Amino acid sequence: MQIPIKNTNFAAGKANTVPAVNSYTYHTMAQKPSIPKGTRDFTAEEMARRNYIFDTIRDVFRLYGYRQIETPAMENLCTLMGKYGEEGDKLLFKVLNSGDFLRGVNHQLIEAENCPRLAAQICEKGLRYDLTVPFARFVVQHRNELQFPFRRFQIQPVWRADRPQKGRYREFYQCDADVVGSDSLLNEVELLQMIDEVFARLGIRIAIKLNNRKVLAGIAELIGEPDKLIDITVAIDKIDKIGIDKVNDELAEHGLKPEAIAALRPILEISGSLQERLATLADLLAGNETGSKGVDELRIVCDAVTALGLRAELDLDVSLARGLNYYTGTIIEVKAIDVAIGSITGGGRYDNLTGIFGLPGVSGVGISFGADRIYDVLNTLGLYPESTAGSTKVMFANFGTAEAAASLQLVQKLRAAGIPAELYPDQAKLKKQFGYADALAIPYVAIIGESELAEKRLTLKNMASGEQMSVAFDDIVSTLTN
Repeated sequence: MQIPIKNTNFAAGKANTVPAVNSYTYHTMAQKPSIPKGTRDFTAEEMARRNYIFDTIRDVFRLYGYRQIETPAMENLCTLMGKYGEEGDKLLFKVLNSGDFLRGVNHQLIEAENCPRLAAQICEKGLRYDLTVPFARFVVQHRNELQFPFRRFQIQPVWRADRPQKGRYREFYQCDADVVGSDSLLNEVELLQMIDEVFARLGIRIAIKLNNRKVLAGIAELIGEPDKLIDITVAIDKIDKIGIDKVNDELAEHGLKPEAIAALRPILEISGSLQERLATLADLLAGNETGSKGVDELRIVCDAVTALGLRAELDLDVSLARGLNYYTGTIIEVKAIDVAIGSITGGGRYDNLTGIFGLPGVSGVGISFGADRIYDVLNTLGLYPESTAGSTKVMFANFGTAEAAASLQLVQKLRAAGIPAELYPDQAKLKKQFGYADALAIPYVAIIGESELAEKRLTLKNMASGEQMSVAFDDIVSTLTN
């Protein structure tokens, strides 16, 4: 867009209107529109599919007694920083302070290119990295209004300054369910049931992997490196991506002794059935109080969900850490069996997260469904039901003023009965109107011409089969309902 400004020509004694343009204007005019890497647009058809996912997850959350809340897209950085580990902090999108954000900044930091300290001075807010930490802040802030144990679910976008790749986005939705104020392992059992139910409804075959942070702590003590727990968990969590040898290299870089790395490897490679692995792990950690407690918790959860009848595969993965510092007990990760993609659901217990915000002693456990990856899995496998193709069930063709008026009456009647309907707005050629309905996968087209209007009947065409039937105006609701 060119903005006219006054250019006063003093010699001629008159003012001319000229376009105010500069290099930025030309650049933005010529540049092809785009969106940031790691983000996506979604068409109406794609949103119908995404809403199918959200609605499925939401229905299961409500079935288990969880109640919905929302938190702001932005949080104070002091709320977010330090909750995800050093690597997680690097992935936080920081928001510049409004106005003169450089006022009062130590310019030596700019000259020294000290980005972390500079960011701390010019950014007070950040986009949320996940929904769990904001939830913990919510619980502390609203604790006098909540009834514990408090079950909540939340379906909102989150942002991570990660390197975009297949299945990994910078903006994506999480669908979280958490319960706080209860230490019972029955909460973990129900969360696993919820995971099983959601993916059964979506038709996705999954494997649920379990671990326990206490087991990881016990292993760190067993190999003589208790102070390196975080380094160990961050490294071994990458085994599936980079392999055991590179994980060992990373552990060595963090200062683990060669004998400790050698002792860790066979633990990470234990094999057998779920019960056999639990037994092996119990034997290895028999003399370690923390590790043994973790094994006991895993056994209780596994035995309970197995007794209830789990449709998903259940597995123990000693390398599972999920790379987050706030887990203190059970750790959960879900993988799709038929599609090569990262985790599509994860979660765990975090006994001390609210303590960071001044409310100690409140235990929590939760799960998070990765809606965007689930969307990719459903697309790959073609598992969407036909009903998600479009919202309109019947479109009325437009033959003229009188016919359109009668059609509007019937459209209103159908909508009142809960049947999505629309009238083509323009009096166009019938071929064009049918093409519109076909492109939007509208299953029925209703035709009211001059003769139909006189008889108070319409011709209803099934767009899939091509069959047509005559229907009385008064019978249209019952016909489409059946």
